[in-house]
Amino acid sequence: MVKSRDALLDHYNYEVVSTRHNYDCCDMIYLKTDEEIEQLREADLVVARTLGELAKWVAPGITTRKLDKIADEYIRSEGCVPGFLGLYGYPASVCISVNETVVHGIPSGYVLRDGDIVSIDCGAVTKAGFNGDSCYTFCVGEVSDEVKQLLRTTKEALYEGIKQAIPGNRIGDIGHAVQQYCEQRGYSVVREMCGHGVGRKLHEDPDVPNYGRRGTGPLIKNGMTIAIEPMINLGSKNIVIERDGWTTRTKDFKPSAHFEHSIAIHNGKPDILSSFKYIEEVLGDRFI
Repeated sequence: MVKSRDALLDHYNYEVVSTRHNYDCCDMIYLKTDEEIEQLREADLVVARTLGELAKWVAPGITTRKLDKIADEYIRSEGCVPGFLGLYGYPASVCISVNETVVHGIPSGYVLRDGDIVSIDCGAVTKAGFNGDSCYTFCVGEVSDEVKQLLRTTKEALYEGIKQAIPGNRIGDIGHAVQQYCEQRGYSVVREMCGHGVGRKLHEDPDVPNYGRRGTGPLIKNGMTIAIEPMINLGSKNIVIERDGWTTRTKDFKPSAHFEHSIAIHNGKPDILSSFKYIEEVLGDRFI
């Protein structure tokens, strides 16, 4: 689940590793132990398998509410609970965002149609209390080449950002990499929503925007765990939040793509804790 840049979230009694940056507030960043990183990996692999299960069902004719039910049941079958259900009052187990919906789409009776794209953002909490978080944007049936290229670019930008998550860099280096990669290819970057730290709380510090300047923001250190999640639009970067308080769409109604991995900065390099491999196993040559 995406974090809003202006969300008023609790700060926790964690080690302060950086307060010298250009963001709005002082970050309380908890550096994880090797054991905690492995606990997070366990949660993220449950999310990965859930998205792999959903890949079997994403097709014209299914409702987004049915996909939510499948996700809920699968997460619980793995001995976890859905990480999003009830969080800040969110009413479903996963966020399902179709076409122009950027993030936080609430599952409903909407029936997926040929040519749609659908982003499924999934979270799971293990019995030990660790959060997994990942998102993948699926094609429904035959999707236009223009929209497929938006998806490819967004996913590629995710990995460009991950490359910058090394000790000694700063959070702004991640956002700069994502922004440059997408804007150079003619796409726009959503500003109001961002990635985040992740651990025993789904949303921890620091904020991880998908835009920024090199050399700004909190210093990246071994033990940090963050979710990087580009939200990239085919048209304008401007967004609108609908009256339900959750559904966030592009202002111009053009498509938006969203891909997310949770990672740890571990032994001097980024370690991707989540995975798209289960989705790829299902989709084969349809995998973006």
